[in-house]
Amino acid sequence: MSNADVHPVETTCETRPSPHDEAGHPRVEILTSREVPLGGPRAMPVRRTLPQRQRSLIGAWCFADHYGPDDVATTGGMDVAPHPHTGLQTVSWLFTGEIEHRDSHGVHAIVRPGEVNLMTGGHGICHSEVSTPDTTTLHGVQLWVALPDAARDAPRNFQHHAPETTHLDGGTAKVFLGSLAGATSPVETFTPLLGAEITLDAGADLRLDIDPAFEHGVLVDTGTVRLAGTQLSRSMLGYVGTGASLLTLANLGDSPARVVLLGGTPFGEEIVMWWNFVGRNHEEIVRFRDAWQRESDRFGRVEGYRGKVARLPAPSLPNAQLRPRRNPR
Repeated sequence: MSNADVHPVETTCETRPSPHDEAGHPRVEILTSREVPLGGPRAMPVRRTLPQRQRSLIGAWCFADHYGPDDVATTGGMDVAPHPHTGLQTVSWLFTGEIEHRDSHGVHAIVRPGEVNLMTGGHGICHSEVSTPDTTTLHGVQLWVALPDAARDAPRNFQHHAPETTHLDGGTAKVFLGSLAGATSPVETFTPLLGAEITLDAGADLRLDIDPAFEHGVLVDTGTVRLAGTQLSRSMLGYVGTGASLLTLANLGDSPARVVLLGGTPFGEEIVMWWNFVGRNHEEIVRFRDAWQRESDRFGRVEGYRGKVARLPAPSLPNAQLRPRRNPR
């Protein structure tokens, strides 16, 4: 998915120390979202949780958009013309609806609920995303994973996986990246990661064994949940730092609740994000933008997209050179 901001801000993303209480135990940090218009003739809204000033990375997860349930008849659905990516992997996960994906690696695929599509755009790739004609409601998350320095020029690639449902004591899980509760995804990543959809039964208390080397984020899709004693409502993301080996989740409602669990080892590298590019400095971002505007072979071409514009032009760069944005202490 594209970052469709008209005036995207260059953001320096870095791992910041995990919050702990006075006893040294990890505590929950709450991240709230901001609404951003995306695609469609009437601009479908998405709720963006990452990146932000408070925290820009959870493991290598560097971007999180949460959207829907969206009435396609009202918003026009999703229609994002071909746009570029560098230095990252995109992770598409739907709850409802379908999206047609085309990319310059030659892949034409449909994103369906409960099936993960992961696209690698290290050196450069471009793709389009359009909700299918039969889609009436669109609901899901779009996520980006930053590639480490050793892999940020990785070649184009595309992986698909439909995870089985794992039954838990108090709910279910679909593990689309990494390992959880005895389930492991075969999808390959360049840093240790976890991604899972978890549904909690009404009133359920769920206990999950997790890797203490990981930091974790819990994004609430539906319902109200309590994460390690902290209440989270819809579209909030609760962050838990490294050191925890157990994650407790409680559904405070009388109907099922659904969350997306993200995790990974602290990234440990500073990255620069602007529009749809992940780089290491301002000058590199300028080169990426110039290559896209020149229709360089770096990104290739998408075949078969039929939209009002053939490709998304890059926004104008800010007048000032990037100054590192430091996380508050």
